Amino acid sequence: MHVSLDTLKGDEIHPFIDDLARLRITVFRAFPYLYDGSADYEARYLATYARSPDSVFVLARDGDEIVGAATGMPMADETDDVRAPFKAAGLDPAEIFYFGESVLLEDYRGMGVGVAFFDEREGHARQLGRFVSTAFCAVQRPVDHPRRPGGYVPLDRFWEKRGYRPEPGLVTTFTWQDLDEDRESAKPMQFWTKRIDQRPR
Repeated sequence: MHVSLDTLKGDEIHPFIDDLARLRITVFRAFPYLYDGSADYEARYLATYARSPDSVFVLARDGDEIVGAATGMPMADETDDVRAPFKAAGLDPAEIFYFGESVLLEDYRGMGVGVAFFDEREGHARQLGRFVSTAFCAVQRPVDHPRRPGGYVPLDRFWEKRGYRPEPGLVTTFTWQDLDEDRESAKPMQFWTKRIDQRPR
């Protein structure tokens, strides 16, 4: 397998929204997200990135097939759910570049694509020249969650190697329907941050 990367900005993503929706639904079905997604919601969600002129999409391809993607945009263009914890902590969302997601089909993991996703998005944020830090959030699941697979290893160590740290108090909630739920419920999301001039260890 040979994976190539393409970096797109703003409304350049329009032709790929259906592919990205499919990827998110597929990858986020697994623990810890357990996401029971819909293509209609995904199309509306991803359109937010298309409307932001400084957004970035990094696409991973195997030939003509899109096998992974990572997204980002200025936090100022994000929803109140994302911005509110930073404002409450006295941090200016205008100085933060937010990473939305990083999704990659299982067969393509362990090949360095995840590292490249971070490098490309950080490079984009750095090139824009007005951000102090980058940030993303991750769902928090209890260690005794009944759907936690045996041998599951969280991505914390990978993120720490990239220079990110969880910020106490920077927590929000996102709402979606788990695979075993009959309605949506709120999920706690922990933010991780990194100064834009900090290099990975």
